[in-house]
Amino acid sequence: MNNNTYSSDVIVIGGGLVGSSVAYGLLRQGLSVTIIDGADDTLRPSRGNFGLVWVQGKGYGMADYARWSFGSARQWPALRDELQAQTGIDVELMQPGGLHICLSEDELAQRVDKLRWLESEVGDPAYHSTVLSRDEAAQHLPGLGPEVVGATYSAMDGHCNPLKLLRALYSANIAKGARIHNRMQVDAIRKEGGIFHVRAGAQAWQAPRIVIAAGHATQQLSAMVGMFVPVRPNKGQVFITERVQPFLPHPTNYVRQTDEGTVQIGDSMQELGFDDMVRVPENAKIAARAVQCFPLLANARVVRTWAALRVMSPDGFPMYQESESHPGAFAVTCHSGVTLAAQHVYCIAPWVATGLRPAAIEAFPATRFTPETEVKPYGI
Repeated sequence: MNNNTYSSDVIVIGGGLVGSSVAYGLLRQGLSVTIIDGADDTLRPSRGNFGLVWVQGKGYGMADYARWSFGSARQWPALRDELQAQTGIDVELMQPGGLHICLSEDELAQRVDKLRWLESEVGDPAYHSTVLSRDEAAQHLPGLGPEVVGATYSAMDGHCNPLKLLRALYSANIAKGARIHNRMQVDAIRKEGGIFHVRAGAQAWQAPRIVIAAGHATQQLSAMVGMFVPVRPNKGQVFITERVQPFLPHPTNYVRQTDEGTVQIGDSMQELGFDDMVRVPENAKIAARAVQCFPLLANARVVRTWAALRVMSPDGFPMYQESESHPGAFAVTCHSGVTLAAQHVYCIAPWVATGLRPAAIEAFPATRFTPETEVKPYGI
């Protein structure tokens, strides 16, 4: 070991919501943790997140994902309380139930079919959604527009402030003794004598276990330890209005009002490679849909806008994999870093710590994909 090599129990590559959540869980297990994070100009979906803690409708075609998301939402209050006790940061979790707004009868009918399939497959009485007429939905959302035909409501859903969550995890990790190395690009990972050696430029680290949770770099880095973990970008655009009087007591699939009074709007999903530029025509579509849902937004001023790239697998579901050729190397990736944060702390981290794979993630190995895997419609 040279003077520039640092040792710990686990190295986590990636300091976004996924990596930070796993790192925090590992620190709770009493392990020493090194976090290696990228440069400021790295693609960072964690900083562009919409902030929903959402269950309703997730997992169509794979009920295990519905159960996984629901389990995380149930654990979220404990995570909120723990982070606030550790850091004094309130991540502004609110779980008043959420509404999925439908703007046509066909959309509502398709939505109901999916939800009923999920409810029958999940088999938990607490996993439930209610179909609302336009007038019934307006009782939950008084500012609802006349073009809305109905909505589905689920008490399972909520939202938080994703930037405060990221800050709370960072602060909690520091408080628990994590070493965080920023502005690092990992060049190489190798295993020798049961120890992983990670290098970024002149810096080097070693540990008997590593977690690759590096967002869009996960596929490239996982290949260094014998894993095929295919990820690809999916673009979403978001904008924020000025602060307005509270009018939105529930988060929705299109629009939510933040704890600070601003309104966050965005529902786009585009396959455009690594294009993360804000495009005005797409924002115009998003704005038009938002005004259909809530006409009062027509006069609200937009104060900022951004685009971010979701980290997607070929089928839209998470991937949790330990390398067969390099045991002790784990890949953890998903597009739902907010919703699944509690599972990553309370379930995924103990798996990394002990090597005992939990039954709840048996449906999510990266080995379900090969280079020839066909990209399927997302089951998010």
